[in-house]
Amino acid sequence: MEFILHYRGELKSNGTPEDKHRIRQRFHPQLKELWEQPPLKHFKELLEPKSETGFSLIREVGAFQFAPLIACNLNFLAELEIMLLRPGTPGNIVQRGGDIDNRLKTLLDALAVPPHSNALPRGIKPADGETPFFCVLEDDALITKLSVHTDRLLEGTISPSEVELTVLVRTKKLAKEIGIGGLDDL
Repeated sequence: MEFILHYRGELKSNGTPEDKHRIRQRFHPQLKELWEQPPLKHFKELLEPKSETGFSLIREVGAFQFAPLIACNLNFLAELEIMLLRPGTPGNIVQRGGDIDNRLKTLLDALAVPPHSNALPRGIKPADGETPFFCVLEDDALITKLSVHTDRLLEGTISPSEVELTVLVRTKKLAKEIGIGGLDDL
């Protein structure tokens, strides 16, 4: 399965829990829509805390019920291709907006379920339509391939850390059979 996520906004180096959750909130509705489309719409039972198949994608962290598409118990892995457009001239990534590796770490953390409640903004609760809260990865350790292309953002920005990015996600199956019919085709 392949899909593309889009984001325009701040991508800070060494992002705070607030920064990461703000990015997560931009991806959530895109992933929610993906779950309304085939083939995922046929597997909505996986979004129940206790599904009939014995598998559930729900991961409770703080007040949230996160639903990662790529999870250990389904034996899925991810390959990501990222196009990151940023203000400034080529090669100026370290001086304007932060270094690329720490900005990418912020992005990868935002694509995944927070590992513990301290990784969420203090006192935050799900807003309307955020239960479950959709995200790409159960853990960023499930990424097996990462490709990043950076270039100039040729539009005005409000901040040197503002970016426009697309993330192409490819799911890969780790094992041949897990016992849920049809999931092998994703």
